[in-house]
Amino acid sequence: MKTVVVGASSGLGRCIGTGLAARGAQVALLARRHDRLVDAAKDAGPGSLAIACDVTDPDSCRAAVDEAAAGLGGIDAVVYTPAIGPLARITDVDPETWHRVFDTNVVGAASITAAALPHLQESHGVAAYLSSVSASTTDPWPGLASYTVTKAALNKLIDAWRAEHPTVGFSRITVGDCIGGEGPGMTEFASGWDMDLMMELHPIWQERSLLAGCFIDIDDLVTTVHHVLSAGASVAIPSVIVQPRPQS
Repeated sequence: MKTVVVGASSGLGRCIGTGLAARGAQVALLARRHDRLVDAAKDAGPGSLAIACDVTDPDSCRAAVDEAAAGLGGIDAVVYTPAIGPLARITDVDPETWHRVFDTNVVGAASITAAALPHLQESHGVAAYLSSVSASTTDPWPGLASYTVTKAALNKLIDAWRAEHPTVGFSRITVGDCIGGEGPGMTEFASGWDMDLMMELHPIWQERSLLAGCFIDIDDLVTTVHHVLSAGASVAIPSVIVQPRPQS
């Protein structure tokens, strides 16, 4: 399967990219940080591509997808993983932050999808997007308003693509608590957070049962993504929820 993984320089995206390669996929790994992508492509194995891409720049998205399609000989699947979630009380989220989070979490997904659509239509392929339980199955998390709102918008964006292009398999993979793998595979979601504010909000998250108390094993998440991508052209998997299960 010729697969483009966006946001593959670190965290869940990197784990998914290298994990799909280990399961036999030909992968093109896309992200802004090309030096990290080169390392990820080495981990993914021979034939894996490292392609610089800024999802907030539509021209960059088109060029990166075209390069991926040429290098892979087509595109069967796209996995969109980029997401940022600044920690701030909603009254402190300024317009610049709203625009920045929407640009990465929503507009970037639309730009990548538009660029990849002709290839996915030709292959009857699949586009999968990582969403969050905070946008659908739980109450909003105090302090993460911009993240929650944009993930809810992403959910509707996926529905809109599916409504207009039913021959492509658009799938939403809603993910619960997951810290990724080790080293560069560990999520950087909380990087840059105000730790004092986080310590104020953490008890509220616990009190409202927003924290699962355990984490999804990254290999199990990759296996789920692999199943969604390889289900077959005649099978629609519009939505999957992946939540951690306590082991004791």
